[in-house]
Amino acid sequence: MHTLLRPAVVLMTDFGLVDTYVGQMKGVILSLAPAAPIIDLTHAITPQNIAQGTFLLGKSTQFFQNGTIFVAVVDPGVGTSRKAIAVETARHIFLAPDNGLLTSIFQAGEIKRCVTITNEIYMLPSRSSTFHGRDVFSPVAAHLASGVTVEELGPEIDPSTCTRIPLPGCQSRDDGASWEGSIICTDHFGNLITSLDSEVLDRSKKWIIHAGKYQLPVCGTYGDVAERQPLAYTGSSGMIEIAVRNGNAAETLRLKDGDSVRAFF
Repeated sequence: MHTLLRPAVVLMTDFGLVDTYVGQMKGVILSLAPAAPIIDLTHAITPQNIAQGTFLLGKSTQFFQNGTIFVAVVDPGVGTSRKAIAVETARHIFLAPDNGLLTSIFQAGEIKRCVTITNEIYMLPSRSSTFHGRDVFSPVAAHLASGVTVEELGPEIDPSTCTRIPLPGCQSRDDGASWEGSIICTDHFGNLITSLDSEVLDRSKKWIIHAGKYQLPVCGTYGDVAERQPLAYTGSSGMIEIAVRNGNAAETLRLKDGDSVRAFF
């Protein structure tokens, strides 16, 4: 796989697009690294939902070229003593607050080095206590895209000392006859992404997903059921999802993030 000639900077935040926050971050990056491509992964992480952020980040990185710089900001502790960290893996660089947002990256392994971001020459000279996405992470990303190395950002630390959070799990209490999980997040269409990993479901069985008061067949795709009917299926992330064909599952089924789900046959 070819390394990018000019590393792309990928942004993931819970800032939304109504305010000017994302635009200001891009302005900082382009003022320091005008040739750096900027990609918006998403700015629709549910506010302060670190678990959702790390799940979506972990499911997305494989689709980006070597050398990509990820700026991940879901930061309810901004301005406190929490560290800002840079993590370099075998393929990518991640900039984020040390609050568990990089849990999925740490779990994937291949960590080459991890540093705390303390070198102020790579930050904006005047920094807000509530907007490190613009004043710390964006300029650091721009400097990395311009050739600065991770080692120059600050002292190296042991990755095992960084914050990790429990992630929604998928577990069986009966040797694989059933699996328990929860709804991780709801996408733009109202589809419910669960923590049930399709890889653990024996493909020779006809699985049913129990969620709320509903029992849904695991189908191949939306067209396998009638219009406005609910179903479960393997989503593009490899996780079991719940949808309503040409409808909104979250609204129709009245299910939400955190609700329990169960797979059985």
